[in-house]
Amino acid sequence: MNSELTTPGFFQRLKVLLRKEFNQIRRDRRLAISLIVPPTLQLLLFGFALDSNVSNLRLGILDESKTPESRELAATFTESKSFQFGGYYFDVKNLERGISEGKLDAGLVIPYDIARDIHRGRPTDIQFLLNAANTNNAAIGQGYAEGILAMYNQSLATQGIRPNVRTVSTENSKRGNILLTSTFLFNPGLVTAWFIVTGTFGTLITLNGSLVASTAMIKERENGTVEQLLMTPASTTEIIIAKITPLFALLCGMVTLALIFIRVIFGVPIRGSILLVFGGAVLCLLCGIGIGTFIATFTRSAQQAQMLSFFVNPPLATLSGALYPVEAMPKWLQPATVINPIRHFGLITRGVMMKGSTFAELWPHFLALVLLALILVGLSVSRFRKQLG
Repeated sequence: MNSELTTPGFFQRLKVLLRKEFNQIRRDRRLAISLIVPPTLQLLLFGFALDSNVSNLRLGILDESKTPESRELAATFTESKSFQFGGYYFDVKNLERGISEGKLDAGLVIPYDIARDIHRGRPTDIQFLLNAANTNNAAIGQGYAEGILAMYNQSLATQGIRPNVRTVSTENSKRGNILLTSTFLFNPGLVTAWFIVTGTFGTLITLNGSLVASTAMIKERENGTVEQLLMTPASTTEIIIAKITPLFALLCGMVTLALIFIRVIFGVPIRGSILLVFGGAVLCLLCGIGIGTFIATFTRSAQQAQMLSFFVNPPLATLSGALYPVEAMPKWLQPATVINPIRHFGLITRGVMMKGSTFAELWPHFLALVLLALILVGLSVSRFRKQLG
């Protein structure tokens, strides 16, 4: 190596070669853009989306007291940035139904005798309901409620009422007058694995379906078997269906095995119909296959398909709400999750398995998956048919 460096003209030749390579990259604008733009955009996307802190949790209020003290307590909760007012409710069942249907993230139940007990120095139970299907939101929401209750007691102290805070939850209790009793719905033990596996389930289905479909399509093209099929009497539609069907059947087997693992190994309950979960998984698989086939129509080799998938699949997983709550994302970014099949399937899985939701409650997410599957599969089939033609 040292002899090469001392050879006359070494740096001159190196300069010419470097100029040649830079000119080649400059002519290939697609390569330059793929090396610079997608990583930069992904960095910004991950920075906004991967935030576990949540705010503006939707809070429903059941005020049985209807006194100045109860209204002040409710205002203390809703005027903070931690919670936003989600409406008044008149019984606990409707409040729990609102949380189950996803209209609320939490519920506050104020007893009718709170004003009397506060002024007499008696302990008072303030029930706080949390949607524990999202363990992260539930834990953070409980912390917010405890802090807001402390502020409320400080405001009472300025009026000459000096209660001490006592928080009653699954973990601690301290003596005092104002009692916050936290109730975790759908996941009383705050088992983190229930939240993780039900979220990553849809991510794995979509990403595996995309990778398998794109790899299979490109492999057929590289082996030259597509041209052989075109010599047969079969139409392009029949060829495409024949290519997709075995992949679909294989991935359905993966879905069945994954459901068994989720139930047996992780102990996630199945409170609703397992057929709804499997139906949602089938639609999610079709979306993944459509994405993979669509990617294959833009690439010429397996390496190119893998690189393009790297720029498509991570944003899908990030904007799904599988591991990080959508509520923590910026407002302008949250609408992008509506066209993400992983998000809709995650809501279906958690709704059926942890909440016992029915099709009547989940039909908007099934409709979204059907539309996305039709669009993605339709676009991929159309482009692939043009290439075959």
